[in-house]
Amino acid sequence: MPHFAHGVVKFQREVFPEKADLFERLATGQSPEALFITCSDSRIETAMLTQTDPGELFICRNAGNIVPPHTNQTGGMTASIEFAIGALGIPHIVICGHTECGAMKGAMNREGLTNLPHVREWLGYAQGAVDITEAMGAGLEPDAKMRMLLEQNVILQLQHLKTHPTVAVALAQKAVKLHGWVYDIKTGEVSAFDEGTGSWLPVEERYASELASAALASHAC
Repeated sequence: MPHFAHGVVKFQREVFPEKADLFERLATGQSPEALFITCSDSRIETAMLTQTDPGELFICRNAGNIVPPHTNQTGGMTASIEFAIGALGIPHIVICGHTECGAMKGAMNREGLTNLPHVREWLGYAQGAVDITEAMGAGLEPDAKMRMLLEQNVILQLQHLKTHPTVAVALAQKAVKLHGWVYDIKTGEVSAFDEGTGSWLPVEERYASELASAALASHAC
């Protein structure tokens, strides 16, 4: 705890004063650009990964970056998604998986999670991705098979997202866009899903046109 306490003191004395104007604006409300759903793994640092400031991401984290399909039962993910899209009107939703994901390793062997019954049940929401991987990746090496599972899980959770009423309405109104990413902890690479082609591309390639437009706008300013 001394390490964390020292960090808070440093934030208050050095970081906060430098961004005082930002925090003054944030004190009156928020208008995030994206709902960012990722794993609770401690190695995933969303602000560092996306180079964003406070107020830019509405973040939801859980084991396995999972989105349960919508039901009438209220849960933390369901309520957060509803608020993010229905109340804040956030225009983008990113589901970001990552390499070396313990949750996905557990999903491949849920029978072995007898001492973690809640984890075992939670990972049932990834079972479709496991089944697809077992069917399509039976001949793959373990690393390639796990990579397929990471990607298939993100795709499955994107499908689950579409069952949430606020998301379904926003999609119908073209008021929100869905994005699937996989982050490689060792290399820093991020791959993004292209739904049109069904392929995974490096972020700079997947968003080439958007990045070019942003660069032009920045140059014009």
